[in-house]
Amino acid sequence: MKITDIKSYPVWVGSRNQLVVKVETDEGIYGLGESGLSGREMAVVGAINHYREWLIGRDPMRMGALWQEMYRSQYFEGGRVLTAAIAAIDIALYDIAGKALGVPVYQLLGGKQREWIPCFATMWGGSAQEMVEKAQLLVEKGWNVIRTTPNYRGEQGTDGHIWEPWESIGVSAAWLIKVREAIGPQPVLGIDYHHRLSVAEAASFCQRMPSGTLDWVEEPIRDETPEAYASLRTMTGVPFAIGEEFSSKWQFLPYIERGITNYARLDVSNVGGLTEAMKVAAMAEAHYIDLMPHNPLGPICTAATIHLAAAVPNFAWLEVRSSPTEAGMFYDPDWFPVQAQQDGSRYLVPDAPGLGVEFNEERAKAAEFRYWEAPHLRRRDGSYTNW
Repeated sequence: MKITDIKSYPVWVGSRNQLVVKVETDEGIYGLGESGLSGREMAVVGAINHYREWLIGRDPMRMGALWQEMYRSQYFEGGRVLTAAIAAIDIALYDIAGKALGVPVYQLLGGKQREWIPCFATMWGGSAQEMVEKAQLLVEKGWNVIRTTPNYRGEQGTDGHIWEPWESIGVSAAWLIKVREAIGPQPVLGIDYHHRLSVAEAASFCQRMPSGTLDWVEEPIRDETPEAYASLRTMTGVPFAIGEEFSSKWQFLPYIERGITNYARLDVSNVGGLTEAMKVAAMAEAHYIDLMPHNPLGPICTAATIHLAAAVPNFAWLEVRSSPTEAGMFYDPDWFPVQAQQDGSRYLVPDAPGLGVEFNEERAKAAEFRYWEAPHLRRRDGSYTNW
């Protein structure tokens, strides 16, 4: 079997773009993959087109060797654009291999270790009461792992969206205390600060809440400097969930080896696909760290992550965008007529060959790329800050 073509479809799927990649073969078997570099899809398409030039004619069953060749074939190896491109192709190759062998992808990763995949929900609100009501709704619906977002006005100023950390920290901490009081001690409760804080701001936020309020804080500061997280680690006992932006096992390495992260927020569509994700999972397992995968994209990334989660022993919860507090927000399901089946707060592990996802390619061919840009956040003094 040989690769005959690689097609990229950067398409608008509801409220965001999604980059779907199709790898075709001379035996009529094709695979689907997805890139994770949201908001920079066209840059990834350019990288995929470079790889396409020499991947045509190659054996798609040699996933590991092709990963190494894609990563090492240029002098300036690595980086998020290249690994997002590699990820989409790599996931598609596993889809092909599963279909060719008549087995689900998890069988290629060592076999199934669990029958279903537990998930966590995300919620936000404009007041403490709204947050409490949403948390209670989720618990009533069987969602026992809840991620919150900070009080974020995102108000439109004269120069764009405004974000002031100190206007969020105290209010968000007070709201979380009320949420914890309302839902009791059993549900797992976390917050994603989307790397918008400094070390001092993150420490102050965590210190404002009683012990036991939070079970994790996700990406409170940016991840370029492990030493900054190590410093923050000395100021709070709240577990950290880090890694959704990491593009390789090498980026994960200091966070895992030094015990800086407590949950590995691996994104299979950013880190380089299933080939690299399995290596990160093994590193994390050796340090008693569970995966809590980043999964804000679509059904292809979801399916790939489900197969990964099914095959590894060290797994906590999967991020989804289809809980009662966020259902239908991110993509039009007509794009994906076949996809993994959700059962409340968990996904059933599919048994179809490959990933078990189908994509509406004809619709994609007629669609146009729709430019989208994340908000460019500014402080009130006009300086830029993180989205």
